[in-house]
Amino acid sequence: MTATDPDPRPAAPAAGERHEYADGYVAVAESPDFAALRRVFRRFVFPMTALFLTWYFLYVLLSNYATDFMGKKVFGNVHVGIVFGLLQFVSTFAITMAYARWADRVFDGRAAELSERVSSHSLNVDRRPR
Repeated sequence: MTATDPDPRPAAPAAGERHEYADGYVAVAESPDFAALRRVFRRFVFPMTALFLTWYFLYVLLSNYATDFMGKKVFGNVHVGIVFGLLQFVSTFAITMAYARWADRVFDGRAAELSERVSSHSLNVDRRPR
């Protein structure tokens, strides 16, 4: 791009003006379809996050306050704390795989459908200035 080429970006809106894409974004964000998609996402992600954080903080708390328990030998020089620590990795991978499978089965199709409708402007978007 040279100094004489026009800037391909849209001009900034004047005070009190909004660009068309901003209205479209707001319309999508306020649409019932997007709200339903967000609810579906939250129904999976929030409980899974809470479960993982509970498990993680339980491990940290046990490591700090239940040292006798975490120091018990399971076999050889392997202690309960090591087993729980390794299970942190296992649970992270398990949650990641569960999310990927869930997203593939439930979420991605709905998100792609909504994205297609938005990009083809088939949503009922009121583009009048507010």
